[in-house]
Amino acid sequence: MKLPGSTGSCRFAGFTVCSFTCSRRCVQTYTMAHRDGIVKAKTRRSKRFLQSREPKLVEGQKSSMIIRGGNTSETVSQALKDVYALKKPNAVLYKRKNMVRPFDDSTALEFFSKKSDCSLFLFGSHNKKRPNNLVFGRMFDFHVLDMFELGIERFVSLRDVKTDTCPEGTKPMLVFSGELFETDREHQRLRNLLTDFFCGPRVSAVRLAGLEHVLHFTALEGKIYMRSYKVLLKKSGCRTPRIQLQDMGPSFDLVMRRSHMPSDDLYITAHKKPQVAKPKKKKNISHDAFGTRLGRLHMQKQDLDKLQTRKMKGLRKRRGGQTAETPATKAPRTDE
Repeated sequence: MKLPGSTGSCRFAGFTVCSFTCSRRCVQTYTMAHRDGIVKAKTRRSKRFLQSREPKLVEGQKSSMIIRGGNTSETVSQALKDVYALKKPNAVLYKRKNMVRPFDDSTALEFFSKKSDCSLFLFGSHNKKRPNNLVFGRMFDFHVLDMFELGIERFVSLRDVKTDTCPEGTKPMLVFSGELFETDREHQRLRNLLTDFFCGPRVSAVRLAGLEHVLHFTALEGKIYMRSYKVLLKKSGCRTPRIQLQDMGPSFDLVMRRSHMPSDDLYITAHKKPQVAKPKKKKNISHDAFGTRLGRLHMQKQDLDKLQTRKMKGLRKRRGGQTAETPATKAPRTDE
């Protein structure tokens, strides 16, 4: 039995691995699972597999699949490898050729997304009409949400730059420059997609030595320039080090060709959070522009006459209501 987009053996929800010439029992199991819409685990391993694919309140780290098209040039193949080197270990690289046309039929991409459990993808192809083509996209509910087709006009590979690279899994700092990223609707969605693609793992704290990779995107005159730098901390004679950027590669000069954007309703649905995952709003607590937590206290009206002040020896009350400031007048002495 053939599965759509399959290139060899396949695994379906933890069941026995089947090839194109499956046994009758495997075919019945596959048909029953799709007909009833329920997949039951038979082993502990398959149960853990199904639990990992279940919806979660807190989304985990997004994985990316990097797919090679049916016809690719050496530039596209090396570009896919370099992007995979930046995305490791949260990426899957498909080295074989796949006859896929994302803008015409996205069925194969949706199948690969389910198989590898990836919500982001990068597809590379090359033809006479659109040479050196890269398609960045993302999925929602295993269906294509949006994608952008970018053409490579200039490319500098990692192997062409003879400098040290960052360790694997380094979280990059993303910088977007250019007016188009603020005004144009397509470039705004592209910035959102690139942020989602290259943001890396979410961390609760950041140390200064860990900030060693910068990805800079510039939109100027209809082109998009992508540069990758390594951050070097130099001695400055004081506590704060001097920052120096060193070109690390890869570098791209891209031009936007085609785009596929969802409707506003679908885009809002994709960003919707469950009510349980939303943090509860705390009363009388706010934050300023710098993230400082501010609190407001509500108190009753105070009686200043009973206000406790600083206790001083000179202000201590005497017996009979006399204080040190108003000494009692002594009675005149009489001689008898």
